[in-house]
Amino acid sequence: MKGFLKIVKYLIPYKGEALLSILFVFLSAVFSLFSLTMVAPFLKVLFGETDLVTEPVKFQLNTESIITNFNYVLSQIIINKGKIYALIFVGAAVIVGTLFRNLFAYLSKYFLVPVRTGIVRDLRNQIYKKTLILPLGYFTEERKGDLMARMAQDVQEIEASVVRSLEMIFRDPIMIIIFLIGLFVMSYKLTLFVLILLPVSGFFIGRIGKSLRSTSLEGQRKLGLIMSVFEETIGGLRIIKAFNAENKMQTRFESTNKLYTRLVQKIFFRQQLASPLSEFLGIVVMVIVLWYGGIMVLGENSSLSASVLITYLVVFSQLINPVKSVTTAYYNILKGLASADRIDYILQAEISVKEIANPVELKEFKHSILYKNVSFRYEKEFVLKDANLVIEKGKTIALVGRSGSGKSTFVDLIPRFIDATEGEVLIDGINVRKFRLHDLRKLLGIVSQQSILFNDTFFNNIAFGTTDITEEQVITAAKVANAHEFIIETANGYYTNIGEGGGKLSGGQRQRISIARAVLKNPPILILDEATSALDTESELLVQEAIINLMKNRTSIVIAHRLSTIKHSDLIVVIDDGKIVEVGNHDELIKIKGGTYKNLHHLQMY
Repeated sequence: MKGFLKIVKYLIPYKGEALLSILFVFLSAVFSLFSLTMVAPFLKVLFGETDLVTEPVKFQLNTESIITNFNYVLSQIIINKGKIYALIFVGAAVIVGTLFRNLFAYLSKYFLVPVRTGIVRDLRNQIYKKTLILPLGYFTEERKGDLMARMAQDVQEIEASVVRSLEMIFRDPIMIIIFLIGLFVMSYKLTLFVLILLPVSGFFIGRIGKSLRSTSLEGQRKLGLIMSVFEETIGGLRIIKAFNAENKMQTRFESTNKLYTRLVQKIFFRQQLASPLSEFLGIVVMVIVLWYGGIMVLGENSSLSASVLITYLVVFSQLINPVKSVTTAYYNILKGLASADRIDYILQAEISVKEIANPVELKEFKHSILYKNVSFRYEKEFVLKDANLVIEKGKTIALVGRSGSGKSTFVDLIPRFIDATEGEVLIDGINVRKFRLHDLRKLLGIVSQQSILFNDTFFNNIAFGTTDITEEQVITAAKVANAHEFIIETANGYYTNIGEGGGKLSGGQRQRISIARAVLKNPPILILDEATSALDTESELLVQEAIINLMKNRTSIVIAHRLSTIKHSDLIVVIDDGKIVEVGNHDELIKIKGGTYKNLHHLQMY
């Protein structure tokens, strides 16, 4: 029940449509019962069992008043025009009742459509929104394929299993209640006997469905693993082929796929058993009711007429389908709630990087960035330890050190991609945690080693994240980044699509588009994370020239492995094993006997 409430909460924005759907379901059920109960007066007229009513009673909204007045009208038709006309009257009443029943049934489905489609839309929107605000550290621990499976397959599973069952949830319980009321009116003894039988059949159904949810959850996890393997295969196809690892990857995928198939088979075996089991149990109950009702008709103290028993059986037979549908919906919901649990895992994930209630306004960068006793760790092991550094405005700071020494972690603390475990990072004397994230990140431009581009045009990639940008401004930024010439050589110039991840471009071209994007943003603080390390010599020269243009009149923090590119930095910070071990300019650090920077420089030069 608690799991189902996770889905029910998404109904709140559509409560108006949901209530209208329930209202029309109720009206449809009433007219459905009315049409079915017309069997009794029809049979009574046909068999000559009608007790003529000569006087109407005062109309009241109760069963006795309605039945008496209906029998009075029917009696008047029999007395004045004969039984044939009475049968025609009953038939016409059935047709009118059926017309309204189907009209209201359509309206109930009509108002349910925006509920069904809206819930799925809202789920996708919430997952995407949560993905955007989750800290970067969250995605280092989760498989990308699994996250994609939750967005695609799990949401689709909820739509197929839970949302489509909303119609049954709204319609069938109301139908069951209305029909049971009608059965009670016809014979409360027979209906009490039925209610004793129903829990017995429900027990067998419940036993089968108990393990369905847990099996479905495991199945969705395996699907996420399949997606992860597939995503890794596409990304690493060049290496797989180069190392002749096709058979190994195929075996790995088939093994995972085999486990998933077995779980899906278990789910379908149980799910498909629901319908035939409920139908069989329904027929068994029907036969028992027929036997017990026959005793009531044929017994010495007959308490039920044959026409009422036949009508009772007709109404009861119509009760089987709603009960069967509720059973099917129950299984579908159990299956879908496994997906709801997986989606809820993302939606309830903790956001470690939070904004304070009343943030300090940040309009410009004035003086300096200060690292004060800063440490950071992901779990138990520290990635950065006791870092102290002042970065003055307008200076170029270079970070060097072995891979994994903590350089990227050091710069990620400024835009608050992560937050310091201990100590604080201050801008102009104020802790970065006190600023709005939007204001803080507005001051920063980032060019990383891996160019992050989108499946869009040159124009939209350069203007990404900015508003009210003219084509002239984009062209100016591209010229500064040495990108204008190769852009205008393409088919549609700045409006040419660059493909997924900039796949139609070379590495140097992609990097220059990233630099143009940073130029257009015009940030006072620039972070360059090994921006030229993956390029060939010719591309590096063009990109390096673009970077020099970009760094003019800015505070720049440069992460570099090639020490030749940062010789002229105002300050070089050497980080080793998460600690700042040396600070100075190139000439000062080269003079340190046995120094880390001197050793790194020696290795690269010779």
